[in-house]
Amino acid sequence: MAALLIIAVPAFTVIQSQNWKISEDYSIKFTGKNASGIFKGFKGTISFDETNLAASKFDVSIDVSTINTGSGMKNTHAKSEKWFDAGKYPTISFTSSFITKTSTGYEAKGRLTMHGVTKDFIIPFPFTKNGNGGAFASGFEINRIDFNMQTPEPDLDAATIFKVDLNIPVHK
Repeated sequence: MAALLIIAVPAFTVIQSQNWKISEDYSIKFTGKNASGIFKGFKGTISFDETNLAASKFDVSIDVSTINTGSGMKNTHAKSEKWFDAGKYPTISFTSSFITKTSTGYEAKGRLTMHGVTKDFIIPFPFTKNGNGGAFASGFEINRIDFNMQTPEPDLDAATIFKVDLNIPVHK
């Protein structure tokens, strides 16, 4: 009976990945043609284990109203219906479907939702482990037109592509 339990119990054990807590000193920066700044209000669940990518998952969001361009007028403009429409679409979210190893680190493939539009999206990242902590970093581009962030009139000074840089320190 004991031998049967030793064999059977591991078959029903759920393999989990490491749950990480997001440190307060994270950085989410964006840069475009005539606008740059940061977002705060980042939260969510990060489960990541380099040895068990199948159980790893990101489910994170950003509060759109936390945008800071360094200019009160630009912040108000960015939160308005002309751009992010923070009243109607208060969050930007990403939920991974799966994570794979690459030659430069990892890729989280999943669904990015912004401005009421959800699209398949890939976020490349390295993970640097440091004792009981670590850091996720990433740099990628977002085309605002893909997420229906179009101005009613053509705005020749507005960037279509924005570069996003993430640095997310985590701890156990």
